[in-house]
Amino acid sequence: MKFQSQWITTKDFISERPANVFHRELESFERRDCGLGDYYALFRHKFVLESTENVTLRISADDYYKLRLNGAFVCQGPAQGYYFSYNFNELDVSRFLKPGENEISALVFYQGGINREWCSADNRQGLIVDIFQNGRFIFGTDSTWEYAVLHSRTHAVNSYGTIDSESIDFRISDTVFENAIEDLTDDHVFRDAPVDPVEVYELKPQTVKKLGAGEYFLDLGTEVAGSLSLTIKGERGQKLTVAYSEEAENDHAKHDLRCNCRYLDEHILSGSTDTLDYFTYKAFRYVNISTDVDILDPDSFRIVARNHHFNEKIALTSDIEHLEDIWKICRNALKIGTQEGFLDCPTREKGQYLGDFTVSGLAYLYLTGDAEIYRKTLFDFADSARVCPGLLAVAPSSYMQEIADFSLQYPLQILNYFNYTGDIETVRQLLPTVRGVLDFFRDFERYDGLLEGEIGKWNLVDWPSNLRDGYTLPNEREGFIPCHNVLNAFYIGAMQTENELSEILGEPIRHDISGHKSAYISTFYNPKTALFCDLEDKSHSSLHSNALPAFFGILPEGNCIADFIKEKGLACGVQFSYFTLKALANLGEYEAELSLITNETDHSWVNMLCEGATTCFEAWGKSQKWNTSLCHPWASSPIIAIVEDLAPNFPDKLRIVPLD
Repeated sequence: MKFQSQWITTKDFISERPANVFHRELESFERRDCGLGDYYALFRHKFVLESTENVTLRISADDYYKLRLNGAFVCQGPAQGYYFSYNFNELDVSRFLKPGENEISALVFYQGGINREWCSADNRQGLIVDIFQNGRFIFGTDSTWEYAVLHSRTHAVNSYGTIDSESIDFRISDTVFENAIEDLTDDHVFRDAPVDPVEVYELKPQTVKKLGAGEYFLDLGTEVAGSLSLTIKGERGQKLTVAYSEEAENDHAKHDLRCNCRYLDEHILSGSTDTLDYFTYKAFRYVNISTDVDILDPDSFRIVARNHHFNEKIALTSDIEHLEDIWKICRNALKIGTQEGFLDCPTREKGQYLGDFTVSGLAYLYLTGDAEIYRKTLFDFADSARVCPGLLAVAPSSYMQEIADFSLQYPLQILNYFNYTGDIETVRQLLPTVRGVLDFFRDFERYDGLLEGEIGKWNLVDWPSNLRDGYTLPNEREGFIPCHNVLNAFYIGAMQTENELSEILGEPIRHDISGHKSAYISTFYNPKTALFCDLEDKSHSSLHSNALPAFFGILPEGNCIADFIKEKGLACGVQFSYFTLKALANLGEYEAELSLITNETDHSWVNMLCEGATTCFEAWGKSQKWNTSLCHPWASSPIIAIVEDLAPNFPDKLRIVPLD
C-alpha cells in the first residue's frame, strides 16, 4: 500500500539518517544514537468540510501515535512493525467530524531505545495521514501541518528498556508550534492491508476506598492493561502521586512489582483543571492515588483499559473442581496480553515472543476465532528472516534476540493455523520462510544428522532454569552448543511439520527424517530404563526429554514414557506444559492430562488460584522465579488441551459452549 500524502517530521529529525539496528544477537554491534529518545511531537491541522458523510482516514506513525479529532480520542497505533514491512490503521471517522472547521491532532512518540516493545532507536520519526471522502482523497499530511515538541512528560524505564513510570508536569505549556517538514527520503514500506487498532474503553473500579485526606485505594477486581484517568484542580505545584500494582497489602498498592517494574508516577499540577491522560500503559489491578490536600473527586476516577478486540466464541462449563476458574485466568491473561500483538506479558518486556505464541496464539484462536491477528503474527516473524533466516525470537522490535527452540516451533504454528482456518494460500506464502528456517539449521548437522555447533542462537529448553527438571545444558547462551535432546527433538519435529505443509500444498517432500529419528533414538534413548536422556552420556532423563518425543511421535517400542510423565507431573515451566499435556494426549492418557491440569501441587494452575491469580502467571507460583510476572499468556495451555482433548473425551464432565 502507498499513501498519497507525504511523511512529515520535525526539524530535529529531518537531518538524521536512519540507523541500522539489525544484527545477529551474539555478534558485537554498536548503534548510532541520535540522542532524541522519549520524544513527543504534537502534529495538528485545521480543515473545513461541507459534509461529514463517509469520511475515512488512513494513518501511521513511527514509533506510535494517539489520534484526536476535534479534541475527541479516535484511536492509537500502529502495531509494531519493521520499517520495511510497516503497519497502518484505517477507519471511518465521520462521527468525530462536523460541518465547517475541524481540527485533527496526533501526538507522536519516539521512544528511542532498544527494547522488545518498539521498533525504535533507528532515527525514524514522524507521521503520515490520508483522508478520503466517498472514496476520494481530499487531503493529508504536508508542510502546512504544524507541530510542537512537548516537554511536560518524563519517563523511567526498567532494566528491559520499557517504560515503567510516566510523570506529567502540567505547569509546562507546550504551545510553540511551527510548520512540519516533509521528509522526501522517508523509506517506510507499508503492508498491503491495515491492522485493526487496539480497543480503548473505560472501566470503573470495583472498589474505591478513601484512606484519608487526599488518599484513595482502588481495586479493579482483576488485572487489566491500561492506565488511570481523572480530573483534578489544585494549587500550582501541588503533587499528584499514582501507584499501580499487581499485588496489594493493607490497602497499599505494591508499586515495586514482583516482575521487576516500578509503577510509581508523580505528577505536578498546574493550578488550573488538569486531566490525567497517559500515553503509555501498565498492567495492574490496584491503584493508590494521593495528593497534598483533599482535592480528589472519586467520581472522576476511570480506568482507561486497552486490548485487541476480544470477541469470545466459546466458554467452558464443568463440575470438575477448579477447571472453570483455571479457564478463566487463562482467558483473562489472553485478553489483556493481546495488544497489537501477542505479548509475553503486558507489564515488563511487552514483547511478542515466538515460543510464547505457540501457546497463546492457538489458545486465543480457539477462544475468539480471530485468525487475522494470528496470521499477522506469522508474517511478523517471517519478516524477521531479513535479519536471520533462522528467525528472531522476538519480533517486530529493535531488540535482537535469538532462541533456537523457538525458531523450530514456527512450522507448527503455521500448521495449527491451517488446521483451524483451511487457509492454504497463507501456507503457500509462508512455506519459503519455513524452508529458510530448516536450511539455516541444516548447516549445523553433524555426521549423523543431529544438531550441534556454533549455531549463534541460545537454547531455552525451559524457563526459568529452575523448572527444567534437572536438564543441564552447558553454554546455553553462547559458544559451542553440544548435541542435546530438546534441540534435536524440535529439529526433527520442524522437518516433519514442513513435510506436512508441503503435502498440503501438493509440493515435493524435502526431508527424509527416518535417519534423523534413528540417530535421535540411538543417541538419547536408554533401553535399560526405556526412557530418553538429555545428553549423549545418558546420565539423566528429564520430563522435557521424554515429553517432546511423545509430542512429535519419535517413540521406540516398549518405552515407559507415559508412566514417566505421569510420575513427573508438571516438573517443567508453564510454557512447556503445552508439550507435556499434548504428549499425554498423543499417548491416549486423557485422564492423566485432566489430572495434571487440575492437580493441587505447587506446580499447578490451582496453586496460581490459591495465590490470588486473576490471570495466569509466568511460573507456577509467585516465588518460583525471581521476577515473576503475574500476567503471562504463555501459561494458557489448558484452553488448548480442553478444546482439543478433554471436551471430546469427557463430554459428561465438561462441555465447550458456543457463544453468540
